Amino acid sequence: MVIYEEITYIALLTLLASLIGTLAGFGISTIMVPVLLIVLPLPQTLLLVGIIHWFNDIWKLLLFREGIRWKLFLTFGIPGILTSFLGSSLSLRISREILSRALGAFLIAYVLFIIFNRTFKLSHKLSVAVSSGGLTGFFAGIFGIGGEINAVALSAFNLEKAVYVATAGAISFLIDSTRIAIYLRGGVRLESVILSGFLLFIPASLIGAMLGKKGVEKIPQEKFRTFVAFFIFLFGLKLMFFP
Repeated sequence: MVIYEEITYIALLTLLASLIGTLAGFGISTIMVPVLLIVLPLPQTLLLVGIIHWFNDIWKLLLFREGIRWKLFLTFGIPGILTSFLGSSLSLRISREILSRALGAFLIAYVLFIIFNRTFKLSHKLSVAVSSGGLTGFFAGIFGIGGEINAVALSAFNLEKAVYVATAGAISFLIDSTRIAIYLRGGVRLESVILSGFLLFIPASLIGAMLGKKGVEKIPQEKFRTFVAFFIFLFGLKLMFFP
């Protein structure tokens, strides 16, 4: 049972997660889920975080609207969303801890790869976008974590800052809309106390996203991929050693 005092803590957690999620383009679920599981059952945690994530997607699209490239979204994002369902079905047969550690090792390996291959960049050709999007979605479905996987693929394209954040937000918006609908259709509901907490959660999410945008604007374009890689490395360590 969540009490009103805990609502304030969740709002502060939302602000922090939204800030980092906007700066890095991912990470809200990885930050919030382990903390909220202390006070909420898993279904309610996933629904609450999903809704907060959904609002952050909207803020990304609004704040970085100049970076929206619909062709990239359609050719990369749609195949990824479709193949994620196939990956999800396979993930049910493998230990979640093993998957988490494997993903952590992969994220760390990717960061080391681009450190020693700074000029590496995926082509923007249609075939490359479709195939990389499909593979990204497939592995995101297997590992159960989409944001970090998308960050790896999108950063490999070495996109402009606004394009990277807006594309990540657009893909997440579709995925989050789908999973929220699935949770609700499955009968998952939030307590009235938590519902009232959205009077704080939504503004906190917006403030975090606005602070994140200011942070992104201050990062030089030539250093942005390295900045994103730093967060990928941190989350890789978290998944590998604290699955």
